[in-house]
Amino acid sequence: MAQSQLPLATVHGLFHIAIKTADLASTVHFWTKVIGLRDMHRPDFGYPGAWLACPQPGGLGIIHIYAGGPALGPEGKAPYGTAAIDHVSLSCSGFRSYIDRFKKAGLDWREFEVPGTTLWQLFVYDPSGVQLELTFEGSIEGEQGPDLSPGRVYVPGASFFKPSTYPRLLEPA
Repeated sequence: MAQSQLPLATVHGLFHIAIKTADLASTVHFWTKVIGLRDMHRPDFGYPGAWLACPQPGGLGIIHIYAGGPALGPEGKAPYGTAAIDHVSLSCSGFRSYIDRFKKAGLDWREFEVPGTTLWQLFVYDPSGVQLELTFEGSIEGEQGPDLSPGRVYVPGASFFKPSTYPRLLEPA
């Protein structure tokens, strides 16, 4: 095909993000029971994992979880954190419902208002230390806005993930 006949290079959306984990069950529980993604078919790659989808028409797989095999680093264990990627962000609704879910699961979280907008945000970590930002349209979330008090307000660059005290998530959230 001549160069002038090539299709235009176009991004159509985010296909997936892959997360390494040392605790597959707890990580899948976090993303499905606490956050609300749905489990979908995952091909057999020869190592454990899960594919999770946003609950929307078409259910595109956006979070791939894998454990064992390629998830293990040079020391033979999965790393914690997001490294050069600061966080993963999802567009959500139900600000107060998510806070209730975090409380029931024993998770720590932070809250934020995006300056000059009507956007509210919640920040929480998955069991592997991946920071998740849930973004809400505040104008439809009710009267009570984010708690911006010290200790609850999100501070960019300040991690609040503590692997030693993170709860094992296996019970319903």
